[in-house]
Amino acid sequence: MRVVAKFGGTSLGSGDRIERAADSVADAVAAGHDIAVVASAMGSQTDELLDEISFDASDEDRAEIVSMGERTSVRMLKAALTSRGVDATFLEPGSEDWPVVTNERGEIDAEETQRRVDRLAETLDDTVPVITGFLAEDPAGNVTTLGRGGSDTTAMMLGKYLEADEVVIVTDVEGVMTGDPRVVEGARNVGSITVDELRNLSFRGAEVIAPSALVYKDESLGVRVVHYQHGDLLSGGTSVEGSFEHLIDMEEAPLSCLTIAGRAIRNRPGILAEVSETLSDAGINIDAVASGMDSLTYYVETSVAEEAEATLHDAVVEDESLSSVTVEDEIAVIRVTGGELPNQPGVIRSLVDPLAEAGINIHDLITSATSVAIFVAWADREETLDIVHEQF
Repeated sequence: MRVVAKFGGTSLGSGDRIERAADSVADAVAAGHDIAVVASAMGSQTDELLDEISFDASDEDRAEIVSMGERTSVRMLKAALTSRGVDATFLEPGSEDWPVVTNERGEIDAEETQRRVDRLAETLDDTVPVITGFLAEDPAGNVTTLGRGGSDTTAMMLGKYLEADEVVIVTDVEGVMTGDPRVVEGARNVGSITVDELRNLSFRGAEVIAPSALVYKDESLGVRVVHYQHGDLLSGGTSVEGSFEHLIDMEEAPLSCLTIAGRAIRNRPGILAEVSETLSDAGINIDAVASGMDSLTYYVETSVAEEAEATLHDAVVEDESLSSVTVEDEIAVIRVTGGELPNQPGVIRSLVDPLAEAGINIHDLITSATSVAIFVAWADREETLDIVHEQF
């Protein structure tokens, strides 16, 4: 089996932890597996280096300085592997076999990186490459960085380009947990989680795998998250299932928009739950919901809009903080989900501007961590879909 093992800063935060990491790699090699290692800076060394740059440093100098954390880690881990009889070599920007290359804009040069990774793959039978995470090399040979969570990106990208069986993310959490164990009593490990679920959690603060790294996850690439104390690269932890692709989807049936107005809505704890529950009790599915300072908006299929209006009207009559409910029919929704969507500055404008130029009025726009839903008049749905396809 071919495995890319990424060790996070915490898992390399001391000599004992480096020893533990080396043991797990040596055991996997002894079992006959091809292993490539990606190493983060030890502990919080990168952040500490950044904090010390109090002067006006150029981008090139800054990248060279912060690269020292990863450069130290790969040397330490390579030496620990060698002491265990494992044939290992460390790779950093400037090395003859360095694989990760960016273009002039600082983006991954996929074609050149794939070419170099193919060459790296030929050596895996004989040696364990220990590769600096987070770092890359531009066409001129200068050190560049892959941004926050860049070591995860390095590992996932190498896993894809090496056609690895699995990427194992070794970190300081026991896989993905049902909640933060520092806050929630009884939090437990989740055996498996989908890429969609994990990306949404990651964009909302869960520090498991960097969201941008999961772009490289496809169906053929296994991904697991394990605790550094686990000691086994080949089992345990949380398995990340599926793939996260760029999807553009248009709801086939028209929707109706029901809006409840009320001056005191913003000051009513639980009002959204209470109103939504009335629709749930009536067996009405909510396609989307949005809230404003003085309103709640629900999108439901037009076929149940009349029943939904009557249900919400009863809620308005019973609650003095609500004043009225209105309905607008024949609404279409086009959703864009996944890929690099959350990492694209100006992505909302890239959708809104062409629609405005085409004279299409946007009825509503609802965003989440990994998707955008565009609501337009039903008559404009096909043209809107064509414009969204052109943008993505």
